[in-house]
Amino acid sequence: MILYLHGFRSSPHSAKARMMAQRMRQLGMADSYFCPQLPASPKAAMALALEWIARLPESRQQRLPETLSIVGSSLGGFYATWLAQRLDCRAVLLNPAVQPPRDLEKYVGVTTQFHSDAPFEFKAEYMAELQALSVPAVTRPERYFLIAATGDEVLDWREMVAHYPGARQRIIDGSDHGISEFEHYVDEVLAFCGVDSPAAVPNN
Repeated sequence: MILYLHGFRSSPHSAKARMMAQRMRQLGMADSYFCPQLPASPKAAMALALEWIARLPESRQQRLPETLSIVGSSLGGFYATWLAQRLDCRAVLLNPAVQPPRDLEKYVGVTTQFHSDAPFEFKAEYMAELQALSVPAVTRPERYFLIAATGDEVLDWREMVAHYPGARQRIIDGSDHGISEFEHYVDEVLAFCGVDSPAAVPNN
């Protein structure tokens, strides 16, 4: 099972989320992929994720570290880290936010989503919710796979690398925050999640 968590102001309609969904459909595993629209509240977003996980079949519940992988982009990477620490499962982090309580403070107020222009409010109280989800240092780094782009125009890739020492890391020279060429990495991501794919890139 793969849970995909999108970033701030993003949605399941993001290019990476749609690419992941399409690849899972091609592999006949559409039912094993879930990408919800996350609420603006970090606390509510994590409650939604945990509620979905709680509804998984009992056979999967008993083996969550083996059966569940979380893929998170930007703020979704921050969320994925908290969930992976809590559930002891694998997580793939795509240009993850490392310090969102610091980086998102300027967005407090009414803003819009990228893919619909629908307005939503990012409340001041959400900063404390983000702080409550912070993971100062990850444990069992082997369960993490970081993909970071040096050309990220939003977040500092060096901060990402420093936050996940010992994790598997693929540093992309250039690119951008959205990882425009993500199609080249989809199968590698799926392979780390335990999904067999004919085009998967071998571990290195």
